[in-house]
Amino acid sequence: MNMNNTEMRSTTPSASGSTAGNVKGWPEEVGAIQYATDADNSRQPALFYAPPTEEKKPLLVALHTWSGDYRQAASVANARWCIQMNWCFIHPNFRGPNWTPEALGSELVIEDIVSAVQYAQTSCAIDMNRIYLIGGSGGGHAALLLAGHRPDLWAGISAWCGIFDIRKWWEETKAAKRGYADHIEKACGGPPDINTRSAEECLKRSPLTYLKNAASVNLDINAGVKDGRSGSVPFTHSLYAFNAVARENDRIDMADIKQFYRDMKVPAHLASDMTDPLYGKRQPLFRKISNNVRITVFDGGHDIIHAAALNWLAQQRKDQPAVWDIPMPAPFQASDHDAKSGLGH
Repeated sequence: MNMNNTEMRSTTPSASGSTAGNVKGWPEEVGAIQYATDADNSRQPALFYAPPTEEKKPLLVALHTWSGDYRQAASVANARWCIQMNWCFIHPNFRGPNWTPEALGSELVIEDIVSAVQYAQTSCAIDMNRIYLIGGSGGGHAALLLAGHRPDLWAGISAWCGIFDIRKWWEETKAAKRGYADHIEKACGGPPDINTRSAEECLKRSPLTYLKNAASVNLDINAGVKDGRSGSVPFTHSLYAFNAVARENDRIDMADIKQFYRDMKVPAHLASDMTDPLYGKRQPLFRKISNNVRITVFDGGHDIIHAAALNWLAQQRKDQPAVWDIPMPAPFQASDHDAKSGLGH
């Protein structure tokens, strides 16, 4: 997960109400701002876009990946959607890369993201029934955390290849000799297998601790079947996240999860034929719904499919049952680079 080290250019005020200007790699309509956070009364950076119209509009909060920050270009496709669809957009920093105690799912992170929503509400006419959250990889981890911490805030959350259990991921990345285990130790205070405080921090910063609170929010969880091999987060994390929210009789059996990951093939008794045009060449292999939560394992790796994520979010309304059928999706082109940009990072 290499952070996109883009440099910010000078900014000038815009008619849309954002701090406009050119941020390298981003559409010119998107500008850099700072907002006050309730976490510690500091000012935190973000990228922001407000359409130049007065009617109330949806807000999309997009989250950077594990090693990224608010300038990371992995979310450019999300910004392009918002410009196309006349949505408000914010891309907060939430303390940057996940290798410091202040980052990695800390209380500061949660409050920074909530305060980003509050900033957008004061800077753009927001439809309070259409506040959406999207994230992949480390951003998927943060999206799942917000689903559990603040289910009351969102009309819909789209989480892709996210981490469900930080301690478990530490074990997996350590065994795979990936650098993320070192990041977790730096953020949490040491190796969690021998350090009690670090083990507690891993639990505190993991969606597994909070997702039991997320039954009321519309939540779409996605992962690629190759993730964990060609990508850095085993897709089992997404299956476990689904189980944490699903009704008991809808949960996926642990033995089936282990077999699914071992074989990279849907267990025969769970298999069904399905197609979803929004997933393009990364078609769903397994899908299950329980009330307002859905899990999709698709034919891909550590990816996010923007057309599927954003068209699904567009159908959701706060305090209304999840809408799974999308009869007339909005056309939106995102490249393979968009699907992989920043993910795995």
